[in-house]
Amino acid sequence: QVQLEESGGGLVQAGGSLNLSCVVSGSTFRLNTGSWWRQAPGQEREYVASHNHHGVRTYADSVKGRFTIATDDAMNVLYLSMNNLTPDDTAVYFCRIGNFKWGRGTQVTVSE
Repeated sequence: QVQLEESGGGLVQAGGSLNLSCVVSGSTFRLNTGSWWRQAPGQEREYVASHNHHGVRTYADSVKGRFTIATDDAMNVLYLSMNNLTPDDTAVYFCRIGNFKWGRGTQVTVSE
């Protein structure tokens, strides 16, 4: 059974940084695209970034230049490094593998 577990969320001031991690079990990012999504209160879940099994990384325009997606060498952990955070980045961040499994999410809150 495929499972994803996110960690690394928290409270940070505007301009700060956070690093999210997503550990996969029962599968691997070596064969599947890993992606990060986020959902703010009252809003739909939106795409943040993805890393495919060829190592190609893509980003939403809203996070380009501030966020970096990566995997570990074994490609069992998906990372999201977030810099220069703003209150608009406040959301629950979800990890996804392929198009078949979501993690439970980790809360990121950015204060003024």
